[in-house]
Amino acid sequence: MRTKNLIPALLALLLPASVTAQEAVPDVNPTATYTDNDGKTAESDKDSPQIKGQAPLAVTFAANPTNMGDYTPTFEWHFRQEGEARDFMVRYEEVTDYTFTAAGTTKVVLRTTLNNGEAELDSIVFSVTVSESKLTFPNAFSPNNGDSDNNIYKAKEYQSIVEFHAYIFNRWGQQLYDWTDPAEGWDGTYRGKDVKEGVYFLLCRAKGADGQEYVIRKDVNLLRSYYNE
Repeated sequence: MRTKNLIPALLALLLPASVTAQEAVPDVNPTATYTDNDGKTAESDKDSPQIKGQAPLAVTFAANPTNMGDYTPTFEWHFRQEGEARDFMVRYEEVTDYTFTAAGTTKVVLRTTLNNGEAELDSIVFSVTVSESKLTFPNAFSPNNGDSDNNIYKAKEYQSIVEFHAYIFNRWGQQLYDWTDPAEGWDGTYRGKDVKEGVYFLLCRAKGADGQEYVIRKDVNLLRSYYNE
């Protein structure tokens, strides 16, 4: 039977008087490390357990046990989508990685027991929220026109995109370029040479973390004589 929150009392009986209670009490100080929407490494802990970002959101969870002494800890990371009755996954490592690809909020609960369930520490709950998907493209771009703006044709806005493949065709249906990373794009060349100014065609098939499927078809105006003043 698990005995929760009796660890300080048990330790007071078992440990020498010279050991202070603060030094003796086993504890966990879990952290969650991830990359935020600005591309910077961020860390959450039990005092600030909220994590927000766009998919795919890779998070490293670490239990960070302290003062375990002769105690043997067992860690359980429980993953559950908000509104669901059951966990969709349980991990048992001290440090575990998971990539969140579904939009919505997932509760990640760390449960720590000692000595095969003799005692249990307080559970720690992280809240991971993945934003809904977005994907839009501009109508035109102006590569190699003497300025540094708008040289690459790429997604104007994207968020929580988990599958992506875009193609550029000319007016005769010939494929000139394709790419699979929404952060990248077309520089207005074909086989290393600039294509002529004119109208080209975009086809993009993508899928968001929220299940939204995108099939985007649109004209792309390549403007070499345009200058942004």
